Amino acid sequence: MPRQNRVTPFGEIVAIPERGAWTGNRGCLHDGQGRLGRARWRSPAWITCRLAWKGWRRPIMAPGRWTELFFLDEATSFAAGHRPCAYCRREDYRRFAQAVAVEFGGAVPRAPAIDARLHAERLDGRAKRLAPHRLGDLPDGAMLALDGAAWLVWRGALRRWSPAGYGPRLAADPDRIVEALTPGLAMAAMRTGYSPQVHATAGEY
Repeated sequence: MPRQNRVTPFGEIVAIPERGAWTGNRGCLHDGQGRLGRARWRSPAWITCRLAWKGWRRPIMAPGRWTELFFLDEATSFAAGHRPCAYCRREDYRRFAQAVAVEFGGAVPRAPAIDARLHAERLDGRAKRLAPHRLGDLPDGAMLALDGAAWLVWRGALRRWSPAGYGPRLAADPDRIVEALTPGLAMAAMRTGYSPQVHATAGEY
């Protein structure tokens, strides 16, 4: 039976078979039996990590350790409110921090400042914060909510997210006002040149 540690673009943590391309964490969210508790939003540091790094191995959901979460792709992790890990993904983290420097007055921000900004943008209490945007203003790699589903903005069209990948292209009116799932700071990074990894199905059909 799958563990409850897969993350959707809405930031929900669900139990599904698909694991994805990345892991990450928000701190320790589980108890001694591997069950998630209610404190899933306490830590402001939500990071995305490599699945494999330096041959390290660790038991999943070990008591008292951080809770391993999994994402379909990096675009999903950004939509959920995570950012690149500054430890196992040092170069990606540096590129992200440099890409958002303009949002901090031109100075490259440190991780705590990035985390505080993302924490304010991704949550409305314990609910996912949705921000209205003109569709044509969303960068490639951003995600939005439409008809109860998550959609990826990619190469001039939308693609519906699923745990296994993306659906066929859907043409969209660039002037339509939509609700963005991806926090503003992550979209700012995409506009400044940070291109998130996207599941291969986004390039099909």
